[in-house]
Amino acid sequence: MARWWQGRGFTGAALLSGLLLLGSAPASQAAAGSSPAAESAVAPSSSRQKQLADHLKQVGAIVYGAWWCPHCNTQKDLFGVEAVELLPYVECDKDEPGRKRCMDAKVRAYPTWVLKGERREGVMSLEELESWSQFPSSAQR
Repeated sequence: MARWWQGRGFTGAALLSGLLLLGSAPASQAAAGSSPAAESAVAPSSSRQKQLADHLKQVGAIVYGAWWCPHCNTQKDLFGVEAVELLPYVECDKDEPGRKRCMDAKVRAYPTWVLKGERREGVMSLEELESWSQFPSSAQR
């Protein structure tokens, strides 16, 4: 019998890691009504973080992640609670449409950023995202 994760690029170790993280997630992360992107961000967002998140959305960037991924949570934390809501985030492991979208995008690592056909895997600093997306410098804002 085929397992749901077979053929999706997941390994048994990755699944086990995700399951182990389930038991360690704070209750606040599971609150009803929270968006998939905001489930782990804990600090308030600065104006700069919100502007960058909005800019990334405007230029067509997409970030793919999974709710159980510690690196995705680190990435979200860099943006803070309000800005993470603005991110063009695709959850790859909560429902079938998300899984299909990530499979179609050939996502192999979390988080994966895609902008104008270019792919970057792993956590990116805000400065890296600003440079990569050509976010206007503070002098131009």
